[in-house]
Formats: sequence, C-alpha cells, structure tokens
Amino acid sequence: MIEVSVIYVLVAREFKKFVREKSRLISTIARPVIWLVLVGGGMSRFVSPGMGVDYMQFIFPGIIGMTILFSSIFSSISIIWDKEFGLMKEILAAPVSRFSIVIGKALSGTLVSVIQAAIILMLFPFLGIKLGITAILSTLCIAVLLAFCISSLGIVIASFYESFESFSVIMNFIVMPMFFLSGAMYPVNKLPDILKTVSRLNPLTYGIDALKHSVLESGEVVDFSMATDIGVLVVAAVVFIISAGLLFERKK
Repeated sequence: MIEVSVIYVLVAREFKKFVREKSRLISTIARPVIWLVLVGGGMSRFVSPGMGVDYMQFIFPGIIGMTILFSSIFSSISIIWDKEFGLMKEILAAPVSRFSIVIGKALSGTLVSVIQAAIILMLFPFLGIKLGITAILSTLCIAVLLAFCISSLGIVIASFYESFESFSVIMNFIVMPMFFLSGAMYPVNKLPDILKTVSRLNPLTYGIDALKHSVLESGEVVDFSMATDIGVLVVAAVVFIISAGLLFERKK
C-alpha cells in the first residue's frame, strides 16, 4: 500500500535540505558548467562530431544527463548518511509501507535533480541551440523519467552499504563509468564493440539519447529511437523501484 503522506514528508524533507544547502546547489551547477566550458570548449577545437552540430552542442544533452546522474545519486546515497545517524532506523521502525519510503526517496531525488537540470537547460541559447516551448517541456519530461530511474538505482545501491566511507567506491566504480559509457561525450556507435555492449546495458545511455532527440535537431547524433529510449527507461525504473522496495522489506 502506497501512503501519500509518507511520500510527501520525505520529498518535503529533501527539498528543504536542498534549499538550505546553498553550497550543494552551487557545486552541482558548477560541475556541469565547468565540464561544458572547459572540456567542451577545449575539445571542440580538436573534435568535430560531423553530425550537423558542433562538439559543445553535441555534449550539451550529456551535460544535462550528468547533472541528473550526480544529483540523483547523491540524493539517494543520503540513505547511507541516514543509516549512520540512526534516522533510517527510525523511519524503518515506523508502521509505514517500505515501498512508500522507497518511492518518497526516489521522488525527492527526482525533484531536486530536475530543478538543477532545468537550470542547466536554460544555457541552450548561449550554445546556439533553438528550443521551443514544446521541446523544453519534452526535455523536462525526459529529465523527470531519467531522474526517477537513476534515483531508484541509487536507492538499490545504497541499500548494500552501511557507512559513508563507501562513497568513493560508488563514485569510482559505478557513477563515473556510467557517465563515460553513456554517449554523453562521444557517440555510442563509435565505441569498441565491448564498450558498446556495456553502454547498451547502461540506463543513462538511453536517457541521454532521449535528451539528444529532444534538444538537438540533427537526427544523426542519436543512437536509438525515442520509443526505445523511453521504453528502456520505464522498464529500468520499474525494475529498480521494485528491487529497492524488496530490499527495504528485508530490513524489517
């Protein structure tokens, strides 16, 4: 049974934390801007996708995906922090549905991630990209789906760790490979076969590909159809949220 009040409390708590921690907002926005300006600006002089867009335009959807990835994972990994300080024990001891807790945590991560992604999206005029209202709304809808999927994955990951010292392991062996094997910085179809196969198992790959569909006019920059992207994200989100719920049920 899904309890709306539980979901609301968890989402409101995370949103208040996000609003109060100004440094968190600044750092999460600064990272993608730095990547876009320094990496994109530098590499654009040496790399040309040859797909009707320049390199900075090509990586822009990937930078939005990066914002969602880091924000969603960080929001979900806060579960580990809650475990260390005992808050998660109190939440799990409450007579509420574990799936409500999981959905609440996933939606809180989604809300924070989409806010940050929307801020980054507003940089599109400076890159020479033209987006109408329909394209902007479509991009935000994709961002919501991708953020929910990644937040759910983050909850699954967090359920296996008890201390915050494991954060570096998560970053180095899960988050960064997900980003670099997502097609954010280069086309998936130009990767070696083994990396191409791994990329196709990465849900972020389909989220960034969907963002390319929505943000960039050139059809040559995408690797899959929009229907495939959305379908994979929906299935992955359902699998992750159910898995997270079952893992939390075992913590009774």
